Amino acid sequence: MVITRIATPEDAAAVAGVHVRSWQAAYRGLFSDEYLDGLRAEDRMARYTLGETGTGDLATIVAVDEGAVCGFATTGLAQDADVPGAGEVYALYVDPGAWGRGVGRLLMAEARIDIGRRRGCSEAVLWVLVGNRRAQRFYRADGWLPDGGRRVETIWGVWADLARWRSRVEGT
Repeated sequence: MVITRIATPEDAAAVAGVHVRSWQAAYRGLFSDEYLDGLRAEDRMARYTLGETGTGDLATIVAVDEGAVCGFATTGLAQDADVPGAGEVYALYVDPGAWGRGVGRLLMAEARIDIGRRRGCSEAVLWVLVGNRRAQRFYRADGWLPDGGRRVETIWGVWADLARWRSRVEGT
């Protein structure tokens, strides 16, 4: 049975592993194979701040199956000036070996609780890599819709074209 909990600093290696493996599977065809094959979890580990945080800070929730982290979601307050008071799902990644088992839905439900109840937001945003049809289907099925926001930024050293999606969340 998959459970969720707040990530701890000891989860950094596992979270980095899930993050890299997810990128390598989900973004194949969107970024070069050479780039994706060169990603290493060891290079990502130090970039995560995990553990208990205040309401304005980022929080990471991990999904754990039989003692192993199989996914994570990171939430916080949105930084976009045109969505004041909104929360944001900064990351939602599931290990490819756990795709299709409901882990993403479980993590999204927990992310919505964090944004709505703990942070007191009634709306949330997230950014999706343009062309990532699998993620777009997942988010649409969960009630998210594109809102027309678009940006290009460097993520992990590569340019990414991103589209913003919005959803209502249940507040306090």
